[in-house]
Amino acid sequence: MRAARGLVAACHPLPCVAVTAFAAAYALAIGLSAGRVALLAGAVLAGQLGIGWCNDAVDAARDTRAGRHDKPVAAGAVGRHAVAVAAAASLPVCAALSLALGLRAGAVHLACVAAGWAYDLGLKATRASALPYLAAFGLLPAVATWARPGGGWPPGAVLAGAGLLGVGAHFANTVGDAAADAATGVRGLPQRVGPRASLVVTAVAVCLSSLVLGAGLPGRGALAVVLLGSGAVLSAAGAVGAAVGAGGAVRAGRGAFRLTVLAVALVVAGFVAGA
Repeated sequence: MRAARGLVAACHPLPCVAVTAFAAAYALAIGLSAGRVALLAGAVLAGQLGIGWCNDAVDAARDTRAGRHDKPVAAGAVGRHAVAVAAAASLPVCAALSLALGLRAGAVHLACVAAGWAYDLGLKATRASALPYLAAFGLLPAVATWARPGGGWPPGAVLAGAGLLGVGAHFANTVGDAAADAATGVRGLPQRVGPRASLVVTAVAVCLSSLVLGAGLPGRGALAVVLLGSGAVLSAAGAVGAAVGAGGAVRAGRGAFRLTVLAVALVVAGFVAGA
C-alpha cells in the first residue's frame, strides 16, 4: 500500500487529473458519445500517468541529493525502479487506447505524449522547455476533434488558445519550486527568467489565450464571452500585480498567482462553453 500511494503521488496527480478532465470536457462539449469520451479520457489519463512517472524517475537522483522530501522517490515512499517500470508500462496502454480512437486521433495524442516525454528526458533543463507544453496542450483538443465522426482539425484559435494555456501552465508550475530547481540544477526557461518574470509570462499567456479564444471559438455565446472576458481581466491584473508588486518575489507574487489561477479556471470554462 505504501508503494501504491507513492506511485499515485509520483504521477503528479493534480495536473494529471486536470488535463484529463479538460480533454474529456472538451470532447463532451463537441458532441462525442459517452463511450468515446470515456475512451479518450482513458487514453489521456494513461499518457499523463506515464509523463508524470517518467519525470520523477529521471529526476530521482537529483531530488534525493537535494533532499526534496516533497518528491515520493526522494522521500523513500516508492523506489525509482518501480516508478520507471510504471512509466514504461503506461506506454503500450496509452498507445492501445489512443489508436482505438482512430488512427489520426491516436497519432495526434501520441504526439502530445511524445512532447511530454521529450520534456522529461532533457528539454526541461533547456531554454526550449516551453516548447513541449506549447505543442502538447496545443494539439490536445485535436485528439477530440479527430475522434468524432468525420473528424478534422479544430479551429486555429482553439489550437493557439490551448497552446498558450500550456505555456502559462509551464511557467506557473515553476514559481513555487525556484529554490528546489536551483538545488537540482534544473535550468529551463522559467528558471532562467526567475519567479516574478515567470508569473508575468503566465498571466500574459492566459490573457492572450482568452482573447484568442474569444475571437475565434466557433460556438462562443454570451456565457463563453463572459467567462473568457473575465479571465482576460483577471490575468491582466495578475500580470500587473506580478510586475509591479512590492516586496520579495514570492510574497509579491502570491496575490498575482491566485488571480492567475482563477483566470485559468475561467478561461478553461469559457473554452468548453464556447466549443
